[in-house]
Amino acid sequence: MEHTVGEVARMSGQTVRTLHHYDRIGLLVPAGRTASGYRHYSDDDVERLRQILTYRELGFGLDRIAEILDDPGADTRTHLARQHALVTQRIERLRAIARGLEHLMEADTMHLDLTAAERLELFGDFDVDAHAEEARRRWGGDAFAESQRRAGSYTKADWDRHNAEADEIYRALAGLLAEGAPADGQAAMDLAERHRAHITLWFYDCTTEIHRGLGELYASDERFTATVDAHAQGLSTFLREAFAANADRQEARRDR
Repeated sequence: MEHTVGEVARMSGQTVRTLHHYDRIGLLVPAGRTASGYRHYSDDDVERLRQILTYRELGFGLDRIAEILDDPGADTRTHLARQHALVTQRIERLRAIARGLEHLMEADTMHLDLTAAERLELFGDFDVDAHAEEARRRWGGDAFAESQRRAGSYTKADWDRHNAEADEIYRALAGLLAEGAPADGQAAMDLAERHRAHITLWFYDCTTEIHRGLGELYASDERFTATVDAHAQGLSTFLREAFAANADRQEARRDR
């Protein structure tokens, strides 16, 4: 089947100019041309473009992509396997970063009693101290001070344990989301309560009001949304609804 350059541009989300550039440098040369000189792309060309875009998304330069795709020893299955491995590695890296940032999302804790090497291992290039003023503004003096006091005594082993516990909760919540479970269902609310208890255990007294606010923050602030959704796309919205439903449940129990 043949496709015009306009059709391929629409299918791939690329501009015609980009496709022309790929042709000029020999990265994606169309299978043929009409008598008038218009480019015609085959299904194989479209598949090659998919591979190009995947490798480009993974950070490869165009020269390196050309070398990879023109390797005579690599077939489509080889490329798919390589791309899957690279994407999986990136996902795991993002999840590792997310685990290291959990306590920052929950309490924006600063001044950690860790060595520079330990801070780098936990947070990578994330600037922990840059968020101190925002933490004071978001949480107020009492919650911030309590969180800071507790966190200041934690060792790297403590943070590793915290991150493992937080990751377990988020994985369970992501599992419910994947199953299509309702955010206001029993299972989701129970995990939301477990999340709230986890914050209280490690940082400060996380009231239902604060926890409800955290859910709103996760879904409305793109920085937090990106970190939460690294566990599963749409998880931030699911948490907002689950936290709110659990807050309603806990407050109703207190009012009885």
